[in-house]
Amino acid sequence: MSYMALYRKFRPGEFEDVKGQDAVVSTLKNQIKAGRIGHAYLFCGTRGTGKTTVAKIFAKAVNCESPEDGSPCGKCDMCRAISAGVSMNVIEIDAASNNGVDNIREIREEVSYRPTEGKYKVYIIDEVHMLSIGAFNALLKTLEEPPEYVIFILATTEAHKIPVTILSRCQRYDFKRISLETISARLQELIDKEGWKVEEKAIRYIARAADGSMRDALSLLDQCAAFYIGQELRYDHVLEVLGAVDTEVFSRLLRELLAFDVQAVIQTVDELVMQGRELSQLASDFTWYLRNLLLVKSSEEMEDVLDVSSENLVRLKEEAQMTDNNTLMRYIRIFSDLTNQLKYASQKRVLLEITLIKLCRPQMETEQDTLLERIRAIEKQIEEGAVARPVKEKTVYEDDEADVPEGRKAPMPKALNADVKAVVKDFRRLINDASPMLRTYLRKARLSAGEGNCLLLVLPDAVSAGVVGTEEHRGEIQELIEEKIGKEIQLEVRQVEEGRKFEESFVDIEQLIHMEITVEDE
Repeated sequence: MSYMALYRKFRPGEFEDVKGQDAVVSTLKNQIKAGRIGHAYLFCGTRGTGKTTVAKIFAKAVNCESPEDGSPCGKCDMCRAISAGVSMNVIEIDAASNNGVDNIREIREEVSYRPTEGKYKVYIIDEVHMLSIGAFNALLKTLEEPPEYVIFILATTEAHKIPVTILSRCQRYDFKRISLETISARLQELIDKEGWKVEEKAIRYIARAADGSMRDALSLLDQCAAFYIGQELRYDHVLEVLGAVDTEVFSRLLRELLAFDVQAVIQTVDELVMQGRELSQLASDFTWYLRNLLLVKSSEEMEDVLDVSSENLVRLKEEAQMTDNNTLMRYIRIFSDLTNQLKYASQKRVLLEITLIKLCRPQMETEQDTLLERIRAIEKQIEEGAVARPVKEKTVYEDDEADVPEGRKAPMPKALNADVKAVVKDFRRLINDASPMLRTYLRKARLSAGEGNCLLLVLPDAVSAGVVGTEEHRGEIQELIEEKIGKEIQLEVRQVEEGRKFEESFVDIEQLIHMEITVEDE
C-alpha cells in the first residue's frame, strides 16, 4: 500500500478526536442527542481548523444506527460506509470546480429522492464562497425549505463573500485557530504512535509555523520527518528543511539595525541567502521576534504569553532595554508590509536589502513615525563626534565679546513687550537662518503670547511640538532671536489640543500686529 500523509492517516473519526474546537463540537453533539438537528449549517474558519472533518463526523453521527453520547459509534454499516467514502448518503461537492448553476440544479433534482439507507442525505459543499451569483440564487429555495431528510453543510474560509440571503438560512459556526499548546500536544501524541524521536523544541517550532492550522502542522511534520528518516528530528533540522532562521540571528540583526551598521546588516543577509534561507519566512519570523520584544518591554508579566526558552527570554529582556516602543512598532509595521510584498516579489533579496538599508538610514524615509528615528541617528552621530557644529563668522555689527570670560555669556537685558512684538513682526524672515529640519517645522508654527513677555510657539501636532520643543532646538531659536534684538527672551513651545482649533485656545498676535486699526474721533 502507498504511503498515506499524516493529516489523512490521523484524520479524526469521532467528535472526541477533534482538537481545539470544543464549543462547536459540544453544540453539535447536544443537537444530535436532543434530536434538534438543523437543515443547514455554515462552518467558517481558516484553513486546516477541522471544518470538513467535523462535517463528515456530523454526517456519520446523524446516520449512525447506535450513536454514543451524540458521537458516531464507528462500527455500524453506515459509519463504515461513510468513513470509506462509499455511502450514497453523504455527497461532497467542491464549489471551486463545481460553481455553476447547472451543478446546483443537479442537487435540486437529487434532493427529491429519499435516502436508500440511513436517515439523512448530507450535502457537504466545500469552499462555498466560490459559487457564482446564479448558483447561489439557484440554491436559495432548496436551502430554505429542503425535505426533512436533507442536511446542507456549507464550509468556507471567506464567509464575507457569501450573500446575506444564504447566511440568514444557516446556523453559523466559527472555527477558531487552534492554539500552539493544542497543536504541540497533538503532534507529540501522533509522534509517539509513529515511534519517532523528535526534539520538543522542534515540535513547538512546527506548531508555531502552522499558524493555528492542524493540517499545516501535520504536513510540516511529514515533510521534516521524511528528510531525516531514521534519525532524531532536531530543531536545527526543522530550520534547515523549512528554510527558517534561528532566533540568535534575529538578535544579531536587531543589534546591527539599532547601531545603523549597513555593512554588517548586508553581510548577515548574504550569509542567510548562501545558507538557502527563505526570505519571506525570515521577514515573517523577524516580525514575530519584534512582537515578543515589544511584549517584554510593555510588561514584566509576559513569560506565560511568550513561547521562548529561559535563555532567549534573558536576551529579549536585555535587548528591550536597548530600544523604545516607537522604534519597535515602526520596525513591526515595516516588516509586516515587507512580508506581504515578498510573497509576490521577483527580486526578494533586493527588496529585503533596500528595506534594511532604509532602517539604517532613516533620512531616506518620509513616513511621520521615522522622524524620531532620524533624530536618534543624528544624536548618535553627535555623540560619536561625527557631526561638528558650524562655527559662525563674526560680523562687523556684532559686539566685541573678547573681554567676556570663556564659557560665559555677556548678560543681556530682558525683552520688553515691544521687543516681543518686533520679533513676531519679523519672525518669518528670522527663521530662515534656522537649521533645515527646524525651519520646516517652524513654518507650521503659530505665534501667541504667554504670561509676562513670553513668546508662545504653537505647533499643530505632537510630533512637530516634540521636535521643536527639544532643549537643543529651543536654544537655537532663542539664540537667533537674541542675536537679532540683543535682549533675552522667554520662549515656550506648545501644541494645539486634539479636536480643537488654534483660535479656540490662543490669540494669534502675529495677525493682530499686522492688522491695521483705524480709530475715528467722535
